Amino acid sequence: MRHAALGIALLMAAGSSSAETASGDMFGTDAHLAPLEPDAVLRYADHPRGFAELRLPEGDGPFPLAVIFHGGCWKTGVANQAYMAPLATRWQGQGIATLNVDYREVGDGGGWPGSFEDWQASAALIDRAATAHPIDRARVTLVGHSAGALPAQWLATAQGEGGPLGARAPLAVRAAIVLDGPADVGAEREAFDVLCEFSSVDPFMGGDPARVPARYAAIAPASYAPRLEELLFVQAVLPPPPTAAQAAIRAGGARLEVRENPGASHFAILTPGSETYTANEPAMLRVLRGGRAAR
Repeated sequence: MRHAALGIALLMAAGSSSAETASGDMFGTDAHLAPLEPDAVLRYADHPRGFAELRLPEGDGPFPLAVIFHGGCWKTGVANQAYMAPLATRWQGQGIATLNVDYREVGDGGGWPGSFEDWQASAALIDRAATAHPIDRARVTLVGHSAGALPAQWLATAQGEGGPLGARAPLAVRAAIVLDGPADVGAEREAFDVLCEFSSVDPFMGGDPARVPARYAAIAPASYAPRLEELLFVQAVLPPPPTAAQAAIRAGGARLEVRENPGASHFAILTPGSETYTANEPAMLRVLRGGRAAR
């Protein structure tokens, strides 16, 4: 995946409100992929990107909840939550409630610590949604594509004073799913920048590991492993998480599964209707449903 293609694909989805673009060749070819409008838009901050789209399945529930964080190399103008809407819609049809979160990135107030502030604030929407709707609070999964892998793991970690928001307790969630994203931003810095085709990590972190080592340590699994029952990586362009990161995640108590998809594109893994997505969907749904197989 070259950055030009990455940017074009994300901009097409993020900048379009039409079902035709969202369900076109970049994101699969099946007509049913056109994303449905959200049931509600919930705000967690006053700035323009401080919202999440809530989609609820039909039926009485209670439903598992997927909290989805988009990618975009943490750079403003590359992507927003819109390109994750087909996936959110697909899961909605499979009995999973979804919160599709937008957030600030480098260029509009994000980076360290602004993006973390948004991720933390957006987490409050989980209890808000569970109070108002038939959502099973015990079956919440954080989901991140590409750069969204960081909030999907960081929110579930305890943090010390050196963290981006200081000391904080981990968010109580059951599981996380990473879609072609890093487990350890510092250790995978070069690979992630190659994927983005520009320096994405250093601007987001406010410096390289030599300049701000404590920041990289604060979000590394070896320092603070996510507190999860299970964590699923579905990789495509990026390699499996480093051995040390995998060991740290397991030591933190999570059941870890890594699924590799050699030759698959960065977007095929999240595109309903694609061969790669179809091959991996049962594993994702099992995690989303709390370890339960489809009925």
